[in-house]
Amino acid sequence: MVQSLNTKVDLVMDATAFTGFTDYGKVMIGDKGFEFYNSRDSRKYIQIPWEEVDYVIASVLLKGKWIPRYAIKTKKNGTYTFASKDAKKVLRAVRKYVDPSHMVQSLSFFDVVKKVVQSRFKKS
Repeated sequence: MVQSLNTKVDLVMDATAFTGFTDYGKVMIGDKGFEFYNSRDSRKYIQIPWEEVDYVIASVLLKGKWIPRYAIKTKKNGTYTFASKDAKKVLRAVRKYVDPSHMVQSLSFFDVVKKVVQSRFKKS
């Protein structure tokens, strides 16, 4: 059995982790870090201490009405992408532990296309 990082839990919610394959389980947000536990295989888990979190990136659609997924960018180990039933509630719980200036929106589809077009026509 895996030992949790947290001593006090703020929120537990059903979630999906996009780590190569799709893993279903629970997200746990507490005083020491962000944790994901797979519901079928107890050996598949992700534990991210708050000191390791660099940015929290939210994919915002319909002018903030819907947040389909969010990602946590760590200082050393890359980016982990998650989706949950109520992403707004998860992000509000994360905001208690991560500086709000480090919580950003991801680029929209049109922003990505615009950057690609600009890079193609940029003078070298």
